[in-house]
Amino acid sequence: MGTIDADYLVIGAGATAMAFVDTLVSETSATVVVVDRNHRPGGHWTTAYPFVRLHQPSAYYGVNSRPLGNDTIDTTGLNKGFFELAAGAEVCSYFDAVMQQQLLPTGQVSYFPLSEYLGDGRFRTSGGDDILVHTRRRIVDTTFVGITVPSMRPPPYDVAPDVDCVPPNDLPACKSHDSYVVVGAGKTAMDTCLWLLRHSVGPERLTWVKPRDAWLLNRANVQPGPQFAKQVLADVSAQLKAVQQAESVNDLFARLSNAGSLMRIDDAIEPQMHRCAIVSDAELAALRRIDNVVRMGHVKAITPGRVTLDGGTLQTADSALYIDCTAVGLGRGGVTDVFADDRITLQTVRTCQPVFSAALIAHVEAAYGDDDTKNALCRPIPNPEVPLDWLRMMLTYNENQIRWFDEPDMMAWLDSARLNILSHATATVSPRAREKIIGVMRSQLRNTNDKLEKLLG
Repeated sequence: MGTIDADYLVIGAGATAMAFVDTLVSETSATVVVVDRNHRPGGHWTTAYPFVRLHQPSAYYGVNSRPLGNDTIDTTGLNKGFFELAAGAEVCSYFDAVMQQQLLPTGQVSYFPLSEYLGDGRFRTSGGDDILVHTRRRIVDTTFVGITVPSMRPPPYDVAPDVDCVPPNDLPACKSHDSYVVVGAGKTAMDTCLWLLRHSVGPERLTWVKPRDAWLLNRANVQPGPQFAKQVLADVSAQLKAVQQAESVNDLFARLSNAGSLMRIDDAIEPQMHRCAIVSDAELAALRRIDNVVRMGHVKAITPGRVTLDGGTLQTADSALYIDCTAVGLGRGGVTDVFADDRITLQTVRTCQPVFSAALIAHVEAAYGDDDTKNALCRPIPNPEVPLDWLRMMLTYNENQIRWFDEPDMMAWLDSARLNILSHATATVSPRAREKIIGVMRSQLRNTNDKLEKLLG
C-alpha cells in the first residue's frame, strides 16, 4: 500500500469540495489530497441532464477566486432581463479549469479522479492501487448531504418492461412521442417541462404527475448587479417584516407570497414542499400552460396505459414516454457538527447556498482556532423538504448571521467573497449606508428569531 502525507484529505470533487479547496489553498499553505470517483471535477454536474442550467446567477456560483460566466444579462428566453445562468457543460468545464489551471499548479493539491474512498484515510485508484493518506489536520467529507440526480439510480417505482421510461438525460435523443408523462414535482421536473415546451411539444401533449406542489424562490430577488441591489435588500426586509407581522404559519406564507418572496405555480393549491428551487415569472407563466396536472400522491407502478399512484390510477396512452424526475436533488437528512476532531463535514450554513457555505467553512477553518468557535460560526442548516423548513432554515441562518456581524474579520471576508450574494448587493453602497443597513439587520434578527420560535412552537 502506498502512502501520502498531507494536511487535508478531501472526499469528493463536486461543487462544494471545489469551493472549499479553493478558499483553503488561497488562504493557507496547506497541502490537500482530493479523491473522487468521477473522471472529472463537478460532482453531480458530470451526470446531470444535458439541458440543465443553474437556477441562480452564475455571478455567485463556483469558487471564490475565479468568475463563472461573463456577468452578462440575458436578452432572450425565460431568463430575459436577469443575469446569465451557466449551462451544465459550462459548469463542468469551469470546474475542470479551476482544478487544472488554478489548484494543481499551486503544488498544494494532489488530485485522484476515478478513485474510490474506502474509509480510514484509504482510497483505491482506477488502476487498483491502494493508497493511505496520513492527514496532519483533517479529513473533509463533502458527501454527507448526498446530492442525487435521476441518472444516478433507477426510478423508485416499478416500471413494466414494455414501458418507455427514461431519465431526463435521455430525452434529447428520444424520438418524438404523441404524449409525455413527467413524473416529479421538483426543479428537474420543471426544467423538463420547460424543455419540452421550448421544443414545440404543446402543453396538451403533456401530463405532469406531481405528488406535491412547491413554494419557489423568486429569481428577481437574487440578482447580483447594482441595478438589482435595491430589490435584493427590499426582499430581505420584506421577509423579516412578514415574520414579525405574521399571526400564524399560514399567515406568514400568505405574506411571503404577497411580497413576492415566495411563488407557486398554482395559486389555488397550498404547497406542501419547499426545496430551494428558483424560478422567473416567465418560467412560471410557461409552466402554468400545462393543464393536465395529476395530484394523487407518489407513483407506485407504471404499466402500459396505466399509472398506479398512492391515491388512485391514471389512464395514459400506451405509447406515452415517461420521464422520471423524482431524485431529491439537494439531498435531505439531519445535520452534524461541521468541525469535529479530525473531520470537517461540509453542510449548508446559509439557506440554499451550498458553495458559498463550503467556502465560508474553509475560511473559518483557516482563520479561527478552536472547534467550539468554528462551530459557533457555522451552525449547519438542514436542506429543506416541507414549507415549515423555511422557518427552521431562517432561524439557524439568522443565528449564524448575528455571529458573523459580531466578527469584524468575518465581515471583511464576506465583503470580498464573490460567492456572497449580499456582497454584490452592497458593493455600490457607501460605507456609512452599509453600516446603517447592518445595524438595522442586527437589531431586527433577534426579534425575528424570537417570533420564528413562537411560530414554530
